[in-house]
Amino acid sequence: MSDKKLLMLVGDYVEDYEAMVPFQCLSMLGYTVHSVCPGKKAGETVRTAIHDFEGDQTYSEKPGHNFAITYDFDQVKVEDYIGLVIPGGRAPEYIRLNERVISIVKEFATANKPIAAVCHGQQVLVAAGVVSGKLCTAYPAVKPDLLGAGARWGEINDTFSNAYVDGNLVTAAAWPGHPEWLRKFVELLGAKIEI
Repeated sequence: MSDKKLLMLVGDYVEDYEAMVPFQCLSMLGYTVHSVCPGKKAGETVRTAIHDFEGDQTYSEKPGHNFAITYDFDQVKVEDYIGLVIPGGRAPEYIRLNERVISIVKEFATANKPIAAVCHGQQVLVAAGVVSGKLCTAYPAVKPDLLGAGARWGEINDTFSNAYVDGNLVTAAAWPGHPEWLRKFVELLGAKIEI
């Protein structure tokens, strides 16, 4: 069902919950999610990291799982997808250096297709130049990048559980925001969510 396909951009050391949970939730809702990584093909994996909030100045990091790549990066055609998901972790800081990743994000933004980014995933949005004037949030360490790119900062609540929508863009600070972030993304995709 081409009208139900989503693209997820990942790389090694993507945040475990921010890749696994959206992939599983969106699949459960009937979407076909193509997880892709520059330089990797379907059947390969990326390593993940679990970032946790344990009272330190920043998150802690623990080894995560291997996350399956379900589609060849080199075969991605933006017109085949209705939405884009960009998880956080350490992957965004280096996948944003890939010209095709930036081109893909720009194509989604130009077509006004829903884009959901969480945590450090917004680093990819900044690199693609698609946040100017947009109200969004991210992990606090990404705030200077967003502001420098012309975004408007959405405050993070005490539990990191809120999310913002501005046009076609849905953002959240970290995985505790999944319920609101995913609900808002799915609503942008045109599904009705009963609460």
